[in-house]
Amino acid sequence: MKCSLTKPPGFLLILLGLFIAMNAYSQVSKIEKKIVKSIDNNSNTALEFLKEVVNINSGTLNLKGVKQVGDKFSEEYQKLGFEVKWVPGESFGRAGHLVATKLSPKGPKILMIGHLDTVFELDSPFQKYTMANDSMMHGPGALDMKGGNVIMLLALQALSENKLLDDLSIMVFLVGDEELSGEPLALSKKELIEAGKWADIAIGYEDGDGTSENANISRRGSADWTLTVKGVAAHSSQIFQKDIGAGAIFETSRILNEFYLELSKEENLTFNPGIIIGGNQAEFDPKSNTGKAFGKNNIVSQDVIVRGDMRAVSREQLLRARNIMQNILKNNYPNTSANIDFGDDGYPPMTMNEGNKHLLEIFSKASQDLGFGQVFPVNPRNSGAADISFVADDVEMAIDGMGLSGTGGHTIEETANIKFLPIEAKRSAVLLYRLSKLNL
Repeated sequence: MKCSLTKPPGFLLILLGLFIAMNAYSQVSKIEKKIVKSIDNNSNTALEFLKEVVNINSGTLNLKGVKQVGDKFSEEYQKLGFEVKWVPGESFGRAGHLVATKLSPKGPKILMIGHLDTVFELDSPFQKYTMANDSMMHGPGALDMKGGNVIMLLALQALSENKLLDDLSIMVFLVGDEELSGEPLALSKKELIEAGKWADIAIGYEDGDGTSENANISRRGSADWTLTVKGVAAHSSQIFQKDIGAGAIFETSRILNEFYLELSKEENLTFNPGIIIGGNQAEFDPKSNTGKAFGKNNIVSQDVIVRGDMRAVSREQLLRARNIMQNILKNNYPNTSANIDFGDDGYPPMTMNEGNKHLLEIFSKASQDLGFGQVFPVNPRNSGAADISFVADDVEMAIDGMGLSGTGGHTIEETANIKFLPIEAKRSAVLLYRLSKLNL
């Protein structure tokens, strides 16, 4: 008599998945299993804490609210024996930053980066969390990035409970103005840059691309530019005459078109003119991002102002693009002139390097050993600027995008998958434990 397998293929796939997960989990050490257990025991408390801080408005310009969220995290880190300080933000027009430090003579120095502020100010209709179901939290900053901040805390609590923090020097840096940086940027990011010079490894807990399968080991920087073009004002009937020339608007069109022709094919580089104002007279107010122009359809334009940004994957790429843009300005139409101001360097790029690749390998191995699957690098073309970029050049290894999974960041549809809160904390805690064994 022949015996046939009657279970459906889907059942076999489930069994196979369970077998793979159990086999992977066997690679986790006894100490790491204790870390996992601590996170399981503390996850409900962490979730309640996340709900509490999400319900506190901390829009960047709500200085009181940002400080209030910082105070909540400060209390939790003090319980873990961290030395906590608040970096005042008066000099750059923001609330400030929270820094929690626990030093050790052993192990690498690790900088863990998050931010306290959100894009939702006091006048936003989006102020409190709601639960769409048992997994999805719809709330301001739940994804970006109070969820990431709680992942950090939950992971460090587990290490503390298992007496493992003595093998690491940890600095937690929770920025107060990530969503709308204070000015000057040199003061806004001063303490963070100094922290990067102290650290060996930097780990950022932004939400990345919103999935758990990917992490950032490269991010493009973001820098602004302002193009100012001058022409000779005259009646339109005189345009192209030797003493009049082409006017400011034609010259601006030439410049922008050549920017496109020369730079649009550069891999991982983008540039964009976001606003343009032109006419006989043009004015722009950078504080309100508004402008005005005066002119007529029968006047050769005298003034044009263009404001834009540029995103590059390395400092070398940024400088090369700037040089090309400057050279394009030199080939001006008759009786026109142009100047381009790049201002400061804005958010620097986080350039991919061998150290970052190695850190991703360690993290991916921890994730697989825990049964959560491999982790892949995010295409830098899909990665915006982040605070980790200010320290990436100074550390041996850097990784970002370690926050919660979710969708709708920066919109009133922002939603975080809270089922990933303990998963991400476990992956981070085991990563930190394994990094404590590295000799840097």
